[in-house]
Amino acid sequence: MALDATTPTGRITQIIGAVVDVQFEGHLPEILNALETTNNGRRLVLEVAQHLGESTVRTIAMDATDGLVRGALVRDTGTPISVPVGPGTLGRILNVIGEPIDEKGPVAATEQRPIHAIAPAFAEQSTESEILVTGIKVVDLLAPYSKGGKIGLFGGAGVGKTVLIQELINNIAKVHSGFSVFAGVGERTREGNDLYHEFIESGVINMDDLEKSKVALVYGQMNEPPGARARVALTGLTIAEQFRDASGTDVLFFVDNIFRFTQAGSEVSALLGRIPSAVGYQPTLATDMGTLQERITSTRNGSITSVQAIYVPADDLTDPAPAASFAHLDATTVLSRAISELGIYPAVDPLDSTSRILDPQVVGQD
Repeated sequence: MALDATTPTGRITQIIGAVVDVQFEGHLPEILNALETTNNGRRLVLEVAQHLGESTVRTIAMDATDGLVRGALVRDTGTPISVPVGPGTLGRILNVIGEPIDEKGPVAATEQRPIHAIAPAFAEQSTESEILVTGIKVVDLLAPYSKGGKIGLFGGAGVGKTVLIQELINNIAKVHSGFSVFAGVGERTREGNDLYHEFIESGVINMDDLEKSKVALVYGQMNEPPGARARVALTGLTIAEQFRDASGTDVLFFVDNIFRFTQAGSEVSALLGRIPSAVGYQPTLATDMGTLQERITSTRNGSITSVQAIYVPADDLTDPAPAASFAHLDATTVLSRAISELGIYPAVDPLDSTSRILDPQVVGQD
């Protein structure tokens, strides 16, 4: 960790799991700034969440804090967490702070962007309606998806959300001329590994020339601390936004699983001492969801079509976590356990599934 005389530095005063308090003399880092320290020889990034009094900030660690000690030196980077974006990320697997985790060397990116950004203004947004053909008959006929829209795949454990996302990637990403970004948020590492090798086999990732690949992968899986799981969706979205703004194409953004994003936010909220809201979720549930979802939008430059798997705890669609995402979606595909038990896949419930563009003006009268 290189330091110069002008770099604001502080020292760790308290470590409680993923929450780390850092004391600074005179200078206090801004909320959401990234701080850096060294833990067991590795770079550890902390994100400022609260100011405590005049000289101390409370931060959330983006990696395990095992081995971290009080008194360790911390430096303020002066900016939020920034990640590499652009063609250099294609065919690569990154973590929440943009470091490669696929053992293929550094990311050849010329641009970095902060993961926290403001959603596009009303005047910049596009409102055109066009069907996105998925090749899955029950979806295209009964609850079609819109290009540049947000699509939610709702279902309990083991009804086929991840498999359906893989099928959509297979059908759309292969024939789709633009780029795709896949954010694995708090899901099984095995599934992430399977998906990566599936991409290689199908040619979506070109191992001979990575920049000819069609997909970038960002993982913050189940074993990661809550800070990483709460931010990895924003990292993936930042990469997707750059593709949209730079190439002017329709970018596909896959998230598996949005519920884990909410769950991580709930863990972080509890660690920060906030009073829980309904069913123990964070009081800022709607704000957290809105901050993410409002950035996933179509602009005059291009569009982001988002497909999000949403786990439904105990198959209860009224649970605050899945319910918070309903308002943001253009189409919902509800997967039913009763249908999956009949051996019918994908187990789409056509009566529960909805689509904003199932309208004569878009799909025609017939």
